[in-house]
Amino acid sequence: MRISNLTLFTNKLKEEQSFYSSDLGFELIEENRDSFTVQIGWSRLTFRFSPNSHRYHYCFMIPPNQLDEAMRWMEQRVEILEIETGRKVQRFESWNAKSFYFYDASGNLAEFIARYDLKEHEAEGEFSQSQVLCVNEIGIPTADVRATNTSFEHQFGTKFWKGDFQRFGTNGSQEGLFLLPNYHVKKTWFPTEMNVTVEPLEVTFQNGENNFVLKVTEGQIRG
Repeated sequence: MRISNLTLFTNKLKEEQSFYSSDLGFELIEENRDSFTVQIGWSRLTFRFSPNSHRYHYCFMIPPNQLDEAMRWMEQRVEILEIETGRKVQRFESWNAKSFYFYDASGNLAEFIARYDLKEHEAEGEFSQSQVLCVNEIGIPTADVRATNTSFEHQFGTKFWKGDFQRFGTNGSQEGLFLLPNYHVKKTWFPTEMNVTVEPLEVTFQNGENNFVLKVTEGQIRG
């Protein structure tokens, strides 16, 4: 599974556009009064204006051999969150991955992840924004992980990846994942105190030869 376009909503549209196009240097491919889109590897990231504040957790994938270089590059542009005193990188043993985290201009929790099983995505040369591979994950909180996963399997042909059906599961593949926390059980996004809440969003993604659109509107997940 690969995420083609992720659309999020913000009440700080100008700040987000400046963050992604100026501070991080991603190509601005579309802009108007109410939205903008940047190209990030094989994905596009769109922000649309909303008068309301929304909080998301999403993630970008980087080459698995460039985590240290990516963090040094990002530290010149944004504050990297400390997970605990003196440590900014989290190792996920069962995922064979490492991540670091930061906030975007709206206060959303963003992440860079290096997935060591995907050696085909290793890269050479100095790290820059051009080395970021894609939008890799998007958090979609749910009251029932099992039911949501089953719905995705039936509608999209995607599969449960790792986690559990009680607290936190994942659906998709390492190239593109839906994070499915049960918001009755998992209250905050690691490694912060940011609440896990259902927020409006739209994801266009490819699974196999087929393209799909998933929307979260009015608190409901719609395929």
